[in-house]
Amino acid sequence: MVIEIDSGSGFCNGVTRAIKAAETELENSDSLYCLGDIVHNGRECDRLKDLGLITVDKAHLCDIHDTKLLLRAHGEPPSTYLQAKEQNIEIIDATCPVVLNLQKRIRTAYEASLSETENHTQIVIYGKNGHAEVVGLVGQTDGTAIVIESMDDARKLDFNHNIQLYSQTTKSLDGFREIVDYIQSHMQGDAVFCYFDTICRQVANRMSHIRDFAESHDVILFVSGKKSSNGKVLFGECLKVNPLSYLIDDANEIDFSWFENAKSVGICGATSTPKWLMENCRTVIMNKLGC
Repeated sequence: MVIEIDSGSGFCNGVTRAIKAAETELENSDSLYCLGDIVHNGRECDRLKDLGLITVDKAHLCDIHDTKLLLRAHGEPPSTYLQAKEQNIEIIDATCPVVLNLQKRIRTAYEASLSETENHTQIVIYGKNGHAEVVGLVGQTDGTAIVIESMDDARKLDFNHNIQLYSQTTKSLDGFREIVDYIQSHMQGDAVFCYFDTICRQVANRMSHIRDFAESHDVILFVSGKKSSNGKVLFGECLKVNPLSYLIDDANEIDFSWFENAKSVGICGATSTPKWLMENCRTVIMNKLGC
């Protein structure tokens, strides 16, 4: 049986950058705080915890002072930077450059909208409510941006007022285009609609690649943390073309009955899935089946 690891799977540049920042700091320190899980993969978080990375959530950020804090690739709202300054916390900013650029664009658009005397522009973000990146984006507008997750949400917009549409960097291109077409066809009167495709191409380009990969194997193991939004989307693409696709967190969740009559197994994952975890799954299968 052939077992292939997808060469296009694994950490995106933003996640790689954040993890390297954590590892570099921990080489010279026994511990380092990180605001939220550094990556939506439990096994990788456990590895970094063993190195001294301490994860703290927003609710307990007020409990730490006079220390260093890593901001992960997802980014943070301005309020986090202000709170860190007040608590004498040194920030190690590992916000993904793509996300950082998007934050600046939304902030600039929001500030420009404040000077409008009438028909204030609605800043709309196509993304997942509560997602760390989206929270950071909404923060650039002092909490006034409208988040839409679906076409149902888009239908509730006020089409009599100007709209500027942005997207969470990891959303589906097809979904974004569908939203754009709907809003464009429903604008009223003199209201102006502008949209900005802010989806990360490193993530978006994985869609077609992973479909091709899933089609080329009898069985697919998609390795991803259950919290990963990107993982859910990419796994869904695998299922569309290969019903024998299985989502697993690590090798312990492998059911070897999946491989009956299989001549090839493909192992792939999300932008938050480390290569070593996929390689470990391959090793476990090889040892179990004597490949």
